[in-house]
Amino acid sequence: MDACEIDFVAEDSLVTVLPNFSENKIFLISGDVGPFNPAMPTDIPLWLAVDLKQRQKCRIQAPKWMNVDSLQKLKQVETDSPLFSAMPDPHYIEITQLLINCAADDIPHADEVKTLVKDIADLRMAKLKKSMNEMIKEKATNARLDNLSMMEINIIRPLLTNALDQSFRLQSLQEEQLRLAGTE
Repeated sequence: MDACEIDFVAEDSLVTVLPNFSENKIFLISGDVGPFNPAMPTDIPLWLAVDLKQRQKCRIQAPKWMNVDSLQKLKQVETDSPLFSAMPDPHYIEITQLLINCAADDIPHADEVKTLVKDIADLRMAKLKKSMNEMIKEKATNARLDNLSMMEINIIRPLLTNALDQSFRLQSLQEEQLRLAGTE
C-alpha cells in the first residue's frame, strides 16, 4: 500500500459529529449511518464527517485521544520506552492530519495537538531507524514490527527491504568467499 491508499483506509475510521440538520438513516455500502438530529452526537465514517464539515452541516468532535494531556502522556511513554508503545488509533497520523486540515476550529488546541502528534511520530521514526541499524549490525534476517502504524511501516518499508536485501547479499558473498578460500 502507498500513502494515498493508507489515507483512504483511515477515512473509514469512525468519528463523532454534531449535525446541524435532520435526516433519517443513510444506507451506504459500508453500513448504515444516522439518523441525524441537530446537536445529537452521531458516529459516522471520517470521510463523511469531512464532507459534512466542508458543507457546514456538522461539527466534528475530536477523538478522545486527541487532546493535549493524552498526547503529552503518550509522548512521555514513547520517550521512556525502548520499545514501540501502542498508539491510541492505528491511523493516528492520518486522522490528525485530516481533522487539523479540515476541522481545526473543532479541535481544542489544534496547533499543540498537531505538534505533539508530529513529535510522537518523529520519536517513533528515530526509534525505528535506530532499531534498523542495530538489526543490520547484528546481521539479522528478519524484524519484528510490533505496535507500528500502517503509515510508519509504509514509510520505512523501502529502506528496510533494501537494507535486508543488501545484508543478505553481503552475507552470501562472505560465505562464498570463505568457501572458495577453503578449497584452495
